[in-house]
Amino acid sequence: MNIILVEHHEITADTITLRDRRAEHISRILKSRPGDLLRAGIIDGPMGSAQVLAVARREVTIRLDCRQEPPAKAATALILAIPRPIMLKRVLAQAAAMGVQRIMLINARRVEKSFFHSSQLSPAGIRAALLQGLEQAGDTRLPEVTLHPRFRPFIEDQLPPPRPNGPLRLLAHPTKKPVEMATASLRQSETGPDDPLPAGNLRGAAPAAVPARRQMLAIGPEGGWVDFEINCFAKQGFTPFSWGPRILRVDTAVPVLLALAEAL
Repeated sequence: MNIILVEHHEITADTITLRDRRAEHISRILKSRPGDLLRAGIIDGPMGSAQVLAVARREVTIRLDCRQEPPAKAATALILAIPRPIMLKRVLAQAAAMGVQRIMLINARRVEKSFFHSSQLSPAGIRAALLQGLEQAGDTRLPEVTLHPRFRPFIEDQLPPPRPNGPLRLLAHPTKKPVEMATASLRQSETGPDDPLPAGNLRGAAPAAVPARRQMLAIGPEGGWVDFEINCFAKQGFTPFSWGPRILRVDTAVPVLLALAEAL
């Protein structure tokens, strides 16, 4: 936990009394004492510091001084076929830690139907995973998360059509020629604003200002995309994108491919 995050409603005259895992972290892990300064931030708001006022066995009182803007968000939006629930928790935390601003969780042929009934896909489960990522990275802004249980309606109706000056669209799929096709597409494309996407049923914070260059990266399930899905993405302007022929686990593929996409 590299930043103490608090909710707006918890603040009373810039003072907060914590009685949960944050208090335990401050007292037992950081071993803070009255007068110590900690890195802190308001969820979906500014960040700064918190002065420890009092430390008891199960509660800690702090005073906030948050006036700084959080780090800029990444330029890549993530389209992710829903992985196993235990892996989804890690992936969401990693994506939030890497500054992803928008995450679209979608269905695919090789996604098990039972995944959609997991508590990890509840608003509370998603939010908890995202907060862990923000605490790791020292950020305050929650990514926007939307859930799309039907693949074809998402691709054909909800995903904006490709535009000549729109975002670079990348489809993660193992190939023998990593990133070459995607790099060529990047050179040929023109800079333009991101395509707007309709609000979903798991909306987080409103997106913050980001650089004009935008990208969409689609990562499939561990079994990979089927040919039908690859063709659907291709019709929507997605270019095959890979780091090589090796097949990675989703929780490894997401940070690796996000880093490659940002490097492009």
